[in-house]
Amino acid sequence: MKLLTGKKKPQLLLNITPVIDVLFILIIFFAVSSTFLEQPGIKLALPEAKKTDLEKIEKAVLFIDRDQKLFFRNKEISLENLAPILKDAMKKSIDHSLIINADKNVHHGFVVKVMDIARQNGVHKLVIAVEQE
Repeated sequence: MKLLTGKKKPQLLLNITPVIDVLFILIIFFAVSSTFLEQPGIKLALPEAKKTDLEKIEKAVLFIDRDQKLFFRNKEISLENLAPILKDAMKKSIDHSLIINADKNVHHGFVVKVMDIARQNGVHKLVIAVEQE
């Protein structure tokens, strides 16, 4: 038989309500944020075709080595051929940009000449590639 004494054993209660609240908020956050997809404002039913011509659009990158040789899309080109090549590339370009990778030993005047030819042939945005120190 157990004798009743004046001392009660302390009961440990774990209040899990804040934990459930935090987990519920996390579940709501991830459920809502995962459903954000970029959808156009207008619903369209596009026509179907059995054969389509897919065209891969590459970035327009021009390399100038220390001997002032020009390379565009892994092909060596001359300064005289640069204008029609850039004009054709800019017709297929979305942002009309050209990235110029010039060797640091190339004369400034030559790079400016290339930039001028690029501007005259449809390049709207010129990017000069550099290395971070």
